Amino acid sequence: MNRLKIILILILAGLLLAGCVSKQPVEVQPTVAPTVQKAPATVTLNGAGATFPYPLISKWSSEYNKIKPNVQINYQSVGSGAGIKQITERTVDFGASDAPLTEQEFANISGILQIPESIGAVVISYNLPGIKTGVKLSADVVADIFLGKITKWNDPRIVSLNSDTQFPDKDIIVAHRSDGSGTTFVFSDYLSAVSPDWKSKVGKGKSVNWPVGLGGKGNEGVAGLLSQNPYSIGYIELAYAKLQNISYSYIRNKAGKFIEPTLETTANAAAGAALPAGDASWSKVSIVDAAGDNSYPIGSFTYLLVYKDQTDQTKGKLLAEFLWWAVHDGQKYSSDLLYVPLPEDIISLNEKTIRLMNNNGQPLI
Repeated sequence: MNRLKIILILILAGLLLAGCVSKQPVEVQPTVAPTVQKAPATVTLNGAGATFPYPLISKWSSEYNKIKPNVQINYQSVGSGAGIKQITERTVDFGASDAPLTEQEFANISGILQIPESIGAVVISYNLPGIKTGVKLSADVVADIFLGKITKWNDPRIVSLNSDTQFPDKDIIVAHRSDGSGTTFVFSDYLSAVSPDWKSKVGKGKSVNWPVGLGGKGNEGVAGLLSQNPYSIGYIELAYAKLQNISYSYIRNKAGKFIEPTLETTANAAAGAALPAGDASWSKVSIVDAAGDNSYPIGSFTYLLVYKDQTDQTKGKLLAEFLWWAVHDGQKYSSDLLYVPLPEDIISLNEKTIRLMNNNGQPLI
């Protein structure tokens, strides 16, 4: 009997204990919201400058955005002079110029880097009804046309270079750039190299005092003048001539050969050019009137301009990454747009230059 009581007491105690435990408050674990990966904020890299590389930079902008959707490249084709002005005033993240900075410009812009982005040809285009291709011109004839000394298409000096072509007795309408332009620098650099008369009377620069002619803004403006004016002649970048289906001349080079402007002949002119470091002055760099049987004589590097010391770490890093892509993967888009892809030695030089970009002394790439 005692044993039965003990068992009943233990069972009753167990029930009471269970009841007490069940009445304790239950701790409810808070619901943790799933982690959401925020899309990186869109950053716009603003650039301005030369019209010469505009088709290429526009293509880069589109292709790079496919890889980095949060990076927008906004490039304004306003001419090399305006591009240099804007990067000097730091109103853009990068500038572009077909002319290297002059010694004075380089001295005025502390910490600037000059990065060759491509190589292009300047062509002497014309609008001659009935004469689509094959017009040959020599350096002295080109200089005297733009000096206003040769005024007729059937001038004996033009005819003597083109014995198989019947030229009209029509006045030559000269078209040139009205804005500060790297294309003008390249063309006037060429004329200064081949014509003492041009060098002494006009000289070279992004803007010059033209002896004759009509002015158009940008390569687009000169291309428009050529298209609208029969019997005109002017200078534009090769890509614009091709895109607008405007005829262009074969130019006699230093070796005495009449050379068509092509990617190959322009690359030949750039081969062997002596190049400084990216943070040094490039004012003496020129590939006009280059030696070589198959070198086209009117060409140039075209440059991107950025600051070595970037004040915004995030934007500076994105800019450095874009520049790295442009001088590597971006070069595969050059040929289709009639720009010369950078040779390996210039790519290596650009790598060293881009690695100089920093924020508070810390490399950005």
